[in-house]
Amino acid sequence: IAAAILRKRQKMSRRYDSRTTIFSPEGRLFQVEYAIEAVNHAGTCLGLLGTDGVVLAAERKNTNKLLDDSVFSEKIFKLDENIACSVAGITADANILVNDLRVAAARHTYWYSEHIPVEQLVTHLCDLKQRYTQFGGRRPFGTSLLYMGWDPHSNFQLYQSDPSGNYGGWKATCIGSNHQAANSILKQDYKNTPTLKEALGLAIKVLSKTVDTPKLTADKVEIATLSRTSDGADGKTVIRILQTAEVEELIKAYEEKVAQEKEEKEKEIKAKAEKERLKKKEAKAKEQK
Repeated sequence: IAAAILRKRQKMSRRYDSRTTIFSPEGRLFQVEYAIEAVNHAGTCLGLLGTDGVVLAAERKNTNKLLDDSVFSEKIFKLDENIACSVAGITADANILVNDLRVAAARHTYWYSEHIPVEQLVTHLCDLKQRYTQFGGRRPFGTSLLYMGWDPHSNFQLYQSDPSGNYGGWKATCIGSNHQAANSILKQDYKNTPTLKEALGLAIKVLSKTVDTPKLTADKVEIATLSRTSDGADGKTVIRILQTAEVEELIKAYEEKVAQEKEEKEKEIKAKAEKERLKKKEAKAKEQK
């Protein structure tokens, strides 16, 4: 009976997943769910909000040694003087969305002689994504984005949007493959609001535990930071993609920290075992007396 019910459900899902505008009897849009699943198979991307900046870190899938790091960027893109984003999913779809975001930001600057607020740019793209789930002849964009930015209204900000057009503000979040494990680590280790330096260390820790390779290397990671030169209107936003050497230093510092913690733990275990041994020895000596 269970097998018959499963076959019936699979047959029904095939009936309702041919168009983006048709709801299933359970109230689901299968094409939107498939787009979200495409994101879940992409490289990991995470964002961390700090007191003095924002960090975006992403796992690179293409690690060809002939690529020029100063020109090539697979996962992180600058949108405006104050905003950058990281993408997970179908890169071709992401390129279209990134171009639309850049045009919208430039248009706002041209019309109003000021940079676009971060949330306004996010809602602009989410409106576009939502339209692609409501009208026939189109398919949802198979990509999710993390946005980091600064504006004088809300200071440093971190947003996430998915293929359905939903978005939300976050202190720390992750998209892509192994996002559940990464978010679990962030829930445990993201306490209070860290500094930019602490956020970089946490980003390396999360990636080292969630990437599919046995060891995290600099060519597998792309990291960007957003910070301000000074507080107030006179300050400027600095968006910087870390070079390979800088990422290697962060990974080395994390590995040294892990090795030190392991050594201290082993010493603690040995000291505890020695204490137990002496305790048993004293008890035995008392019994003999």
